[in-house]
Amino acid sequence: MTTKNTTESKEGKYPSELRQDIITGHWVVIATGRAKRPDEFVSPCEVAVSGSDPFENPEESGQEPDVLIYRQNDNDWSLRVFPNKYPAFVHGRTPKEIGEGPYYAKTGVGYHEVVVTRDPVHSIAEMEVWRVAEIIDAYQERYLALMNKKSVSYIQIFHNHGREAGASLSHPHSQLMAIPVVPSELVVDLEGSKRYFQAHRQNVFDVILEHELKTKKRIVFENEHFVVFCPYASRSAFEVWVMPKRDNAYFERITDEEKFSCGEALKVALASLFKGLENPAYNFFIHTAPCDGQEYKHFRWHIEIVPRTTVWAGFELSTGIEVSTIEPEIAAPFLRSQID
Repeated sequence: MTTKNTTESKEGKYPSELRQDIITGHWVVIATGRAKRPDEFVSPCEVAVSGSDPFENPEESGQEPDVLIYRQNDNDWSLRVFPNKYPAFVHGRTPKEIGEGPYYAKTGVGYHEVVVTRDPVHSIAEMEVWRVAEIIDAYQERYLALMNKKSVSYIQIFHNHGREAGASLSHPHSQLMAIPVVPSELVVDLEGSKRYFQAHRQNVFDVILEHELKTKKRIVFENEHFVVFCPYASRSAFEVWVMPKRDNAYFERITDEEKFSCGEALKVALASLFKGLENPAYNFFIHTAPCDGQEYKHFRWHIEIVPRTTVWAGFELSTGIEVSTIEPEIAAPFLRSQID
């Protein structure tokens, strides 16, 4: 049975809340009148399978040579990174400007790499913390190797889990795309954080963390260096952010100590979703400042985890406003209760 939580006011009850993202200004709808219980979001992801596993023995399956490999004491590999066999971006010194009539375009110059863990079955949610920290370490190492390339202005690191989230293979892997442009979504965040500072003389990420840690309503987990929470203006049910406590706009500047804390925070966040929603499909990505030589002192890098709990329909597609049918104030304690 669906619960009927509604927002109350002096005028009566409302079936929803329009919440505004403090950074971007974007609106989301928290549909309290159509609210569901947390257990109604249980939706095990479909296992993505495409023939044999090309990541089990990359050399034999014709993958490109490794650009990074981590080995264990027995010399067997634990993680490796190699160029994507079917890249969205190809190597080149600088993008070429092309277009048609009034339209503008650039050639797809850049880098597209795959970060693969040795275990073909267990997701990040099921890994030991040190293995997750190793993944973070590989992300940083490849980021540092590519950030000063002439054709690179931004590096996007992301992970798709489950067929519904776009994973075409079941073997856990992340992807890294180094591209010659700064994504418009990030530009909105950068401008929003700068605008907030100019209006309030405070870093918006400091304000967010201070409020979340004070109220505790949306906190899922916290360790020495990171906070895991469901954002106030969650775009989807059970959206989770992993944010460093240290003021740092650049993921590549993460310290060794922070890497282990980040690995723990990311593992706990994903494990709570894995247990609570019975292994849902999700995407996570690192949101970091561009590597274009400019200073972004009002921004803070973080990881955003977006479970695939809903499908966009007419309202979302026509307005760009996303609808969530569970309040983050309910999602966070539910996820917190799943932590061992």
